[in-house]
Amino acid sequence: MNLGAILKAIHEGESDSVEFKRDADLKKIGKAISAFANSDGGILILGVSDDGKVVGIQDNSESLTERITSFLQNGLSAPVQARLGREVLPEGRIHWIEVPRQRGFEPLRYAGNVYVRRARSSVEPGPSELAELYNMFGYIVTEERTVAGVGLDELDLPSFQRYLKRLGLDLEAEPQIAIENDLISRGVLAELGESACATIYGLLAFGKSPQAYSQTQNFFVQCVSYAGKDRAAEVIEVLDAKGQLDEQVRKTLGWLTAQPRREVYRGIERIDIPLLPPKAAREVVVNAVAHRDYAIIGSKILVERFSDRVEFTSPGRLTNGLTPDSVRRGGNPRARNQSITNFLLASGLMEQRGRGWPIIEAALREQGLAAPILEEDREARWVRVTMSTVV
Repeated sequence: MNLGAILKAIHEGESDSVEFKRDADLKKIGKAISAFANSDGGILILGVSDDGKVVGIQDNSESLTERITSFLQNGLSAPVQARLGREVLPEGRIHWIEVPRQRGFEPLRYAGNVYVRRARSSVEPGPSELAELYNMFGYIVTEERTVAGVGLDELDLPSFQRYLKRLGLDLEAEPQIAIENDLISRGVLAELGESACATIYGLLAFGKSPQAYSQTQNFFVQCVSYAGKDRAAEVIEVLDAKGQLDEQVRKTLGWLTAQPRREVYRGIERIDIPLLPPKAAREVVVNAVAHRDYAIIGSKILVERFSDRVEFTSPGRLTNGLTPDSVRRGGNPRARNQSITNFLLASGLMEQRGRGWPIIEAALREQGLAAPILEEDREARWVRVTMSTVV
């Protein structure tokens, strides 16, 4: 980052990606470095007060640069490949540290603690946010967590056998202990003490009643139709698309198909056109089910039909550093829930990986509809796709 960009950052003030420090006390900057590295990166500027006034650093520049370099290599739980800069301004000398997003195997820690960036502060994440952070780094995989007290009897074994057949594994009925071993080996069950309990993936894919438990009661799609353009309008219809993962997708798509259609005329012939192109609707619903953050247990996927659009809102952030822009540009797909994604692929509901967004755009364009809008709210932790239904 050049001096012009640094001066602009100072002028604009502290933010989720910029923090000021008056002095060069390395103990005070460790939290900020950890937080930036575990979030989206940021700039730490030394020699500037909280109100954006340049006060200058009195330390010898060469000595301070050496101390910062050593701290970045040894002062945190892993080395940080940050860029350093310094400049003498009329008000005094400043140093800056440009911290990139961490790309290691787990979040970066300072003094044994994990920090994230929230607005202008470096804070310790809450339990669910910490779980999501570890999930992003691949350290804890939410879909592999067990649901205590839910065992083999709560699984629909015929649906598991049908899944194996779709994979080309047409297995004959086996003794219960052999089936249990097979379920464990495929991540449907996991050993917990002396018993085997269903994983979140196993319960959602093969459970008899996937939403019957406190941990999973909100893991479904809620469909709502409004009479107007916002949530203040009258609610016309509500459907809770519950059940196994493939059932949720099919129920949601069935609900969208049943919504009022557009009428167009070719000559004297009337043609009914679906509210949304089936391909586009399928892609966005399947991706919401596959990639939602199942560490967030208090929210459900929302499909909301307004008079001029349909909004699909999924709990969680985009996975592993993807941004709305990188998704639109065809960024490499990275599954948050690999087993769930494989299940939906084997079910024939999910397209080849990485083709979802181009399929959605092409299908909407073919029907004369505007390009979809992709949004992410990192603070509220949701991702939303909006599709216009007005030509």
